[in-house]
Amino acid sequence: MTWSDYDSRSCSIARTAEILGDRWAVLVVRDLFNGVRRFDALQDHLGVARDVLAKRLAMLVDEGLVAKRPIALAGQRARHEYVLTDAGRELRTVLVAIMDWGDRHRSGADGPPMQIRHRDCGETVHAHLVCDAGHQIGTDARTELVPLAGARLRQA
Repeated sequence: MTWSDYDSRSCSIARTAEILGDRWAVLVVRDLFNGVRRFDALQDHLGVARDVLAKRLAMLVDEGLVAKRPIALAGQRARHEYVLTDAGRELRTVLVAIMDWGDRHRSGADGPPMQIRHRDCGETVHAHLVCDAGHQIGTDARTELVPLAGARLRQA
């Protein structure tokens, strides 16, 4: 069997792309990681239309990546903030990998705009692939796909 013999819709990448395949969804998650939590602050920082942001936040909540929590601000009407769930926080490695790639291949003449540093030691944080035995997997390392129980053959 080859990769093309399997239904690509059952792939975990395809299933994740259903959620994060939209630029606004990824940027909302990025901003939540960086402490922007209120709707108005997200809308202002991202420059996204309110209806688009409302739809993305609702989808991220429905998918279990984000939780909506009420907050009480003195003298103001009831408001909400959005926070990443455990599943949402697990996307950190994905976002760092996207950032690493963008820093290498999409930076302007002045270089990357931001850097993520480890607060404990001050060194730059990067995403790396590691196998379960602890081996670093570089871009030239040979890997293979192994079908598991969740794989589905394509229907002709």
